[in-house]
Amino acid sequence: MVLPEIAEPSQLAPRDARQMSRLFFDQLAALNEGTLEYQYARNTLIEMNISLVRFAAARFRSRGQDEMEDIVQVGTIGLIKAIDRFELTREVEFTSFAVPYIVGEIKRFFRDTSWAVHVPRRLQEARIQLAKATEELRSRLGRNPTVKELSQLMCLSEAEVDEARLASNGYTSSSLDAAINGSEDGEAALADFIGADDYGLELVEDFCALAPLIAELDDRERRIIHLRFVEELTQAQIGEHLGVSQMHVSRLLNRTLTKLRAGMLTTS
Repeated sequence: MVLPEIAEPSQLAPRDARQMSRLFFDQLAALNEGTLEYQYARNTLIEMNISLVRFAAARFRSRGQDEMEDIVQVGTIGLIKAIDRFELTREVEFTSFAVPYIVGEIKRFFRDTSWAVHVPRRLQEARIQLAKATEELRSRLGRNPTVKELSQLMCLSEAEVDEARLASNGYTSSSLDAAINGSEDGEAALADFIGADDYGLELVEDFCALAPLIAELDDRERRIIHLRFVEELTQAQIGEHLGVSQMHVSRLLNRTLTKLRAGMLTTS
């Protein structure tokens, strides 16, 4: 069967494109790869279904017009992969089969080329230049180049080379669960080396303000505070130590705490 010639495959209406695609896929399976007929069928299928790429790329329009051209090109690669792997025996519409390939290719493009944090464009370009210069000098010198050597090759100042190196850290991010090589126990993760808030430090200022107030208490008041909050005795146990009733200890403790509280509010 001779395949029909289509003047503008990309201009076909979606319904016509679906019908013609079935015909071309049927013939593509019977043709020998590498022949002119095979190339014609394959290229026509790509053009007929390019609208699928535009459809999938539309969901990423917020990326900006400049990047949309790259997105469409990458999506076209996904379309080609889908065409090469599609078989009519799957009994599924080619559109349903192809869109996941197209979207997957676009997402892979973002994953491989997007920056983990926002970096100025000049530094993004400097990173690429730095990578090329580093590889060139490493091959030429047989070792990692110095900042001075890189700056001479890149025609940048050493400070700009350092800035480009720092910007490279924003290109990828690591999981906090990522294993750290060279740890003593071999089980350390990145999160183990990240500091955390020490809420005990918030008490330091309170302790510093409280110390002179406690020093102004009489001996019995200080002893009650020590027994209650350092030795953590109950009011009944404190009463046994002091030879007074629990009720009396409660009144003394409340009076002392009220005095300390008032002093803290005054100093703050």
